[in-house]
Parts: sequence; structure tokens; C-alpha cells
Amino acid sequence: MRYWIQRLIAMHLSDWYLPDLRFIGVIEILIIAVLVYKTMLWIKNTKAWMLLRGLLAIGAFILIATIFQMSTILFLARASINILAIGTIVVFQPELRRALEKLGEKNIFSIDFFERNRGQQRFSNDTRNSLIDASIIMGMARTGALIVVEQIIHLTEYEMTGIKLDSVISKQILLNIFESTTPLHDGAVIVRGDRIASATCYLPLSDNMQISKDLGTRHRAALGISEVSDAFVIVVSEESGLISIAYQGNLDLGVTPEHLSERLRDIQYKEKEVEGKKPAVRKGKNHEKV
Repeated sequence: MRYWIQRLIAMHLSDWYLPDLRFIGVIEILIIAVLVYKTMLWIKNTKAWMLLRGLLAIGAFILIATIFQMSTILFLARASINILAIGTIVVFQPELRRALEKLGEKNIFSIDFFERNRGQQRFSNDTRNSLIDASIIMGMARTGALIVVEQIIHLTEYEMTGIKLDSVISKQILLNIFESTTPLHDGAVIVRGDRIASATCYLPLSDNMQISKDLGTRHRAALGISEVSDAFVIVVSEESGLISIAYQGNLDLGVTPEHLSERLRDIQYKEKEVEGKKPAVRKGKNHEKV
């Protein structure tokens, strides 16, 4: 009996293909697994997730057609594979661009050729204090504001949508810009270094499904620009006067002046990195809705 069992196992195993798995092959499998996992996490909360589900549904339909040998459907699938590939790239173009921008933010090549000004300040202490003081005053006065602090990724395309100022930053200038009776109050201000580059700028709105419906366009624009760039964004709510910050696709609602000062100090120097990953939207010490 044992002999026949061994022969039966040997007959079945003889038909199996067992690849010659080497150490480099294991490394390749781990790298691919990590890339797939990171990709799934990245697209989970974006509209790309719904598009991916649609592609998976098409793939499942073609698999069923293959199993049941539906020749007409398989012929149409083979004829349209090139069109589907190009269409996928076109449909996912915003998400692919965002992914490449995020990859470019990482300090993979930390050499002087890529980081010429490494170790220098992005902005001075006077600029940081002006941003904080202006935010506090506008919050107390219930004046809506949207301030974008540029970092490594240049925001030229968004700067061009506004009015160029090239002005030194001060508390008084920021208060005057966002005063509701002035022509520059609508839109965002882009800060580059110690200067205001442009005002009344239009920003992309976030398509994050986790954003509360209570948040207005100003907060969605702040989160949107933080998703497509490494900019640090300060938002002052016109309804509640609360100060919020958006950075790396995360929105902190109702932060204190001390927390705002700490976060600005974190990005003030170019070698600073924000550690960890936070939820897309979370509330600060003030738990009121904006």
C-alpha cells in the first residue's frame, strides 16, 4: 500500500513545475509585494480606487471568458488590449503624476547636486512669527485665510493663477490681504521663503472621501494642495475662527498657536522631516467643527 501511495505522489509531482528559487528571487518577490501593498494603500482613499475596481471587474470578466472558451469575447479583448493600456494611463494620469511627485519628495539622493541649500532656513524667525501672529488675529476676527508655504516643490503653476506680489512678509500685509473688503482676499497666498510670491491663487480641491461635509472650499483646497505637493498650508476658518493646518495630505483641525509654531519650526530647516503618518483629517485641541 505504501509503495502505491509513493508512486501516486511521484506521478503527480512529476507534472509540477518547481522553479529554481534563489536568494535574489526571494528579494524580488518581497520588493514586488511591498510595491503592491504601498500602491494599494496609496489609492485606497482616492477616486483611483473606484477606477481600479472597474479594471478588476473587467479582468474577472475576461478570466471567466477564458475558462469557458468564449472565443468572440477573447478576440475582442486581445484586439482592444493596446487601447485599454493607453486609456488606463490617460485615466490615471493625475494619480500617476501625484505618485511621481511624492517619490521625488523623498531624499533618495541626498547629495549636494540635488540639495544645494541643504541645512539652510526656508524662512526666517520673523516670517514664522508673522505667520503665527496674523493667523491668531484673523482667527479672533473671524477672517478667512489660506496661506500656502512653499517648500521643495515649486508652486509656479498655482502662482500664475493669482496676482504676483513679491512682497516681504509681515503681519500687517497678511491682515490687509485677507481683509474681506480688499480685492486680494479671495483665494490663497503663496509664501516662498521670506516673501509673498502671489495672492488670490486658485488651488486644487481634494477628492478625499473622508473629508467631513462640514468643511468648506477653503479647507478642501488646503488639503488638495498638500496632497499634490509638499507645501505647508495654514487655514483660518471664517465661520469659527479656528486655525487648521494641512500637510502631506493630512488636515489638523483647530490647532493651538503653540502647535502651529511647533509645526512651522519643524519645516523651517530643509533637512527636517515630519515623522510618521497621520490620519487624513483629525482634530486638534479645540474640538469644534469648522
